[in-house]
Amino acid sequence: MAKEPERTPDGRYIVIGGRRWRATDPAIPAEVQSQLRSLLMRARRAVKQALHDEDPAAEKRARAQVQTAKVALGERGDPWWDQTDQERERRWTDGVQQLTETE
Repeated sequence: MAKEPERTPDGRYIVIGGRRWRATDPAIPAEVQSQLRSLLMRARRAVKQALHDEDPAAEKRARAQVQTAKVALGERGDPWWDQTDQERERRWTDGVQQLTETE
């Protein structure tokens, strides 16, 4: 199993190569995290394919999907630690819904 990255003492960030990155919202249920990570990887592959195909419209759509997945995971957008429990749940459920509608 992969080693967990170092975290800041407050748990809000992970540290990779000396650089801080916002951590995934720990309140997201494991099965939802797994689904969102899968959707994120699919979107990243779509970005790669669009770049290979030199298709700017497909690239734009794929990058928007990456953004949606990262926001749903709590890694971008409003900080998850500043959101209520209801806002946090709505963020990840809305993200899953938006990303699965595009399948």
